[in-house]
Amino acid sequence: MEMEMDMDMDIERRRDTHLMPSQDLTVDWRGRPSNPVAHGGMRAAAFVLGLQSFEIMAIAAVGNNLITYVINEMHFSLSKSANVVTNFVGTVFLLALLGGFLSDSYLGSFWTMLIFGFVELSGFILLSVQAHLPQLKPPQCNMLSEGDHCVEAKGIKALIFFVALYLVALGSGCVKPNMIAHGADQFTPQDPSQSKRLSTYFNAAYFAFSIGELIALTLVVWIQTHSGMDVGFGVSAAVMAMGLISLVGGIFYYRNKPPQGAIFIPILQVFVAAVLKRKQVCPSNPQMLHGSQTSNHKVALSSHSANLIPTQKFRFLDKACIKSQDGTTRESPWRLCTLTQVEQVKILISVVPIFACTIIFNTILAQLQTFSVQQGSLMNTQLTKSFHIPPASLQSIPYIMLIFIVPLYDTFFVPFARKFTGHTSGISPLKRIGFGLFLSTFSMVSAAIMEKKRRDSAVNSNQTISIFWITPQFLIFGLSEMFTAVGLIEFFYKQSVKGMQAFLTAITYCSYSFGFYLSSLLVSMVNKITSSSTNGGWLHDNNLNKDRLDLFYWLLAALSFLNFLNYLFWSSWFQDPPSLSQKLQQDNLHHGENSHLQQQFFKEQC
Repeated sequence: MEMEMDMDMDIERRRDTHLMPSQDLTVDWRGRPSNPVAHGGMRAAAFVLGLQSFEIMAIAAVGNNLITYVINEMHFSLSKSANVVTNFVGTVFLLALLGGFLSDSYLGSFWTMLIFGFVELSGFILLSVQAHLPQLKPPQCNMLSEGDHCVEAKGIKALIFFVALYLVALGSGCVKPNMIAHGADQFTPQDPSQSKRLSTYFNAAYFAFSIGELIALTLVVWIQTHSGMDVGFGVSAAVMAMGLISLVGGIFYYRNKPPQGAIFIPILQVFVAAVLKRKQVCPSNPQMLHGSQTSNHKVALSSHSANLIPTQKFRFLDKACIKSQDGTTRESPWRLCTLTQVEQVKILISVVPIFACTIIFNTILAQLQTFSVQQGSLMNTQLTKSFHIPPASLQSIPYIMLIFIVPLYDTFFVPFARKFTGHTSGISPLKRIGFGLFLSTFSMVSAAIMEKKRRDSAVNSNQTISIFWITPQFLIFGLSEMFTAVGLIEFFYKQSVKGMQAFLTAITYCSYSFGFYLSSLLVSMVNKITSSSTNGGWLHDNNLNKDRLDLFYWLLAALSFLNFLNYLFWSSWFQDPPSLSQKLQQDNLHHGENSHLQQQFFKEQC
């Protein structure tokens, strides 16, 4: 009987490993166990940061100036062009889920980045060819003065454009989550010193992102404006190639996490087992649950013991751990799961509301990449007698600020806050997200006030105000993004769902996707609701002087504030008291007292 129980324990440990492999299970480029001295650390992460900076430089120059190209070269209407951009960006981030799944399940982060990096590169090359050849574009036409007579791109011309665009989307979407995850994999969170370096890495990743965005929105956009979009797309292709060179350059220093196989199978097993055993009654002794015992049949109080004790949330899923009354029958993994499996599934469900609260935030980001660029095109862009600021470069304003603020934040604020909070990141990721969501509301308030001033000056006084009037909305949102984006990535990566780091990071990018899709939906809904027999709606016309973009911005400000209040509720709900095992450790209770408290705790759960 003892031998049979040990065999069951061995099967159980292997099943846990499928969902939660050892944190130290990493290999070098040849598949051999990694060496902590020769592999990993900030040296290895620096090569990934290089790819991140070059990749965002390449795609930001395309995405942020895409609306200008679609209107002027493809001759789409303003609202349709805005939807093309938001749908493209939304697809990029939605495909991050595919990249995370392929990485964790089959390919690993490095090979996923390398393969899909070349896919993205091919898309940039095709975009450059299409922009260079006149026969692949509709006849030239001024959309501002001759909009009704311009021929919209259709047929093979539109097909080539969208194929190239979505090759870029597929490549970038699959590369993005793996850049963050692979860089973070170079550190060991269990080591206190490594945990601090991991926090520094997340800030460094956003710094690399800011550098890439800044160069894209200034130098590359300037090249697009003055040398043509074909040259601009070609520069994006060259920059992406440099990013791939940076990635390959670190191959000898990486510590790689091997793929785990189909990562969704253990999750599905929990739901199936819980449904099949929905009529079961939970035992009064939690040690009777599958996976609650160690080899000496005592409840473990290790660093991972929180995963071995049922939590208060989603108690229905605990029934997946109930063993059959016939102890001699070995049950299928689809009928019996371990506590580790169940607790990890609970974590995945628990983070969904946090994820959902960032969707409105990214809807606001969508406006800064579409309508705010069009605002800038109707303003005075002259900086000197001979130099005009490209409207798409407006988005570089927050990144100029952030390349100074991010290092200061990590160098001074994090150590200072750490003294008071004890948190390795200074403040917890949830607090960081919340502060960012709060700031984003004021970005839209600033945008609404400015647009009212711009429109009144143009319509009533026939004056064109300076483009610098819209600086505040970009600055405020840039600061809010530093808190929200980094906090969200750190929050998801550090969840205790091992072997799914790339996929969890991809979920954070999926928030961008839903935000941009929601932006397209809101534009259509607002036009429909505000339309009348004499008016086509707030955003119906191609001319912002006739539209009411300011009212749309006020709507987004209201939605943003309501979203912040919603986030306060869900973040408080997520921050439960410490697990039972943590309390037991803190109180140094004896084993007999532990067993009694555990049984009492479990009775309350079931």
